[in-house]
Amino acid sequence: MEGQSVATRLSAVREAIANAEARHGRQPGSVELLAVSKTKPLELVREAIDAGQKAFGENQLQDALSKVEPLVGAKLSWHFIGPVQSNKTRPIASNFDWVHSIDRLKIAERLSEQRPVGARALNVCVQFNVSGEASKSGVQLEELATLCQAVDALPNINLRGLMAIPAPSLDTAAQRATFAAVREAQDSLNAQGLNLDTLSMGMTDDLDSAIAEGATMVRIGTAIFGARDKKV
Repeated sequence: MEGQSVATRLSAVREAIANAEARHGRQPGSVELLAVSKTKPLELVREAIDAGQKAFGENQLQDALSKVEPLVGAKLSWHFIGPVQSNKTRPIASNFDWVHSIDRLKIAERLSEQRPVGARALNVCVQFNVSGEASKSGVQLEELATLCQAVDALPNINLRGLMAIPAPSLDTAAQRATFAAVREAQDSLNAQGLNLDTLSMGMTDDLDSAIAEGATMVRIGTAIFGARDKKV
């Protein structure tokens, strides 16, 4: 992969998504590619835009704004995918189209209150700690329904679904079982009256398993932009 252009890598990822959709009986185009540009410089984001990519994921506010602000007017979709600190909700509410990492009602309330007047509702996902890892953000299964119902009732934000970052595994069966648990949790929430349409799950190393189990948005960074910077 080293030495390949961003455009070449993007093309390969799109092909992998299309192949997985076909292999697992998914509708063509039903899985959206979110290019995770966190820690990557503006010039690489511009290369991805030139190759037709419109949706980008960031997890550090200041680094993100260094890309969001110069690209205002480019009709992009910016997704905040990292933990949200209370003192950073206002710029996130003002500059992003999606937040994938809601894990507390307080954060959702602040984003709702601080969404600019006249802006479209902020799309959000609740982060489900599906693997129960103490080191990971997200809510446990027993807290999920209560939080989702409360978030769904807020103005100025639109609860779209669940986001998950499972514990890493190279075992395909284990990957699929974990992603299936996320899908089943969302199905349960919809049976309780919610109308969730987004499963944000799957990254470079488990993309196929995520698509097999119903992902509607996959977050791909390494396969597009190369290895993460070591200092991050």
